[in-house]
Amino acid sequence: MTSAGSVWYRATTPIIPCPAAWRLGAALSSPAPSRTIGGMREHVDAVLVDFDGTLFDTAPDLIAALNRVLVEIGHAPVAFAEFRQRAGAGAKRLLLAALEAQGAERPDDATLRSLIERLIAYYFEIETEQIRPFPAVVSTIERLRDADVALAVCTNRGERSTRRLLVHFDLDRHIEAVLAGDMVARIKPDPGHVREALEALGAEPARAVMVGDSAADVESAQGAGVAAIVTAYGYSPIPPHELGADAVIDDFGELPASIERLFRA
Repeated sequence: MTSAGSVWYRATTPIIPCPAAWRLGAALSSPAPSRTIGGMREHVDAVLVDFDGTLFDTAPDLIAALNRVLVEIGHAPVAFAEFRQRAGAGAKRLLLAALEAQGAERPDDATLRSLIERLIAYYFEIETEQIRPFPAVVSTIERLRDADVALAVCTNRGERSTRRLLVHFDLDRHIEAVLAGDMVARIKPDPGHVREALEALGAEPARAVMVGDSAADVESAQGAGVAAIVTAYGYSPIPPHELGADAVIDDFGELPASIERLFRA
């Protein structure tokens, strides 16, 4: 997710432990380690990853918070399937799109700000309820770190919420750097965001890969001289194969093999 509206992400609620069953389920569904990690490691020292739509499926909680606001102001809730691909747009754009879809007039600026603040507050109340790592994320992140690949989260989401959710799923110990939207001078799609992540890892562009789900991820990566891989399962309203990335993966577990193929081509 790479919205300019990183206003979603200032969580203040306490960390909720992740049920062990989630981790067990992830482990049982994860692919067995492959030999492609070694082949990939010959070419790459660092992997930068987006958060929403790449590592985590955050859309259910975002849409639930949106629907709570809509109902409170007298509108019908939106269908999740119709708004999932808008989950990366940020609070303001998501709310305005929902109102437009129902034929409602755009609120005045003061009312809009109030509604956005309410939406964000509701989201933070529930942001750990339905969020899940996408399949093979946990096992692949672990395999990359075992191979001494440096990892950074490069997201327009704010730092506090990003770190909270990484801790919630016990992934923080594998992430060397977090470059959140409120920590950098320029957010994606500006290449400066990716350049700051590379600097934090001490990595060269030619030996790094950016993994995301949106046009902003591709633009920021390629503008910084970094190969871009996009997920086919993310939130982009544009078909993944039309984003101009160097490769597309259907499952996060395909990442090592995709990187190896990309650099051997």
